[in-house]
Amino acid sequence: MTTTHFGFTKVPLEEKVHRVTEVFDSVANRYDIMNDLMSGGIHRLWKHFTIQLSGVQPGQTVLDLAGGTGDLAAKFTKIVGSQGQVILADINASMLKVGRERLLNKGVLVDFAQANAESLPFADNSFDLITIAFGLRNVTNKEAALASMLRVLKPGGRLLILEFSELKITPLKPLYDIYSFKVLPFLGKLIVKDDDSYRYLAESIRMHPNQESLLEMMKTVGFEQCDYHNLSGGIVAVHRGYKL
Repeated sequence: MTTTHFGFTKVPLEEKVHRVTEVFDSVANRYDIMNDLMSGGIHRLWKHFTIQLSGVQPGQTVLDLAGGTGDLAAKFTKIVGSQGQVILADINASMLKVGRERLLNKGVLVDFAQANAESLPFADNSFDLITIAFGLRNVTNKEAALASMLRVLKPGGRLLILEFSELKITPLKPLYDIYSFKVLPFLGKLIVKDDDSYRYLAESIRMHPNQESLLEMMKTVGFEQCDYHNLSGGIVAVHRGYKL
């Protein structure tokens, strides 16, 4: 039986998608509140940096994968304008529903797609930019997802991955571990009545490839001119790669 990691737990390969779905079904309605609490609002700065790094232009086509409640999609819509297109995609129907309602309430019009990053339902060479923010670590087969993203990018297009990574400030690691494994589950229990999902969050961060490992994965599937930027001491990193 083929297994994979769900946090620190090994589970059958086909079971991970179901378990991740349960996590996001549980937290969808309080997702934004928890993001602000967990990061002290700094996640907004991380996303702003990602948008600035994207170099997206008016009239371009953007795919925001694992788009959640639509933070990035809303910003990209303003940049690409009426001649461009933004698609907010997520594998989780609950997250997609929350994102759709949130954006419609703001008067932001984007397209939506329920899609698995490992097998994107889009034509080859469709997008100028793909972003995936805090979603890649939940993907079972990351290499397949990266290859799928490469396929649907236009030549000259770029991928940006905003994701939790490896803290590089060694003296802070004990404090970060306490925060991750004690404070986050406590906040989850307090706000969404679900400490297990936020315990999984902490574990999934530790199991995700670190900066250099993810960079090599991108190069292996065919991305070129790859680099990354550490944010907040490496708690988060933005990886960038091009289809040339």
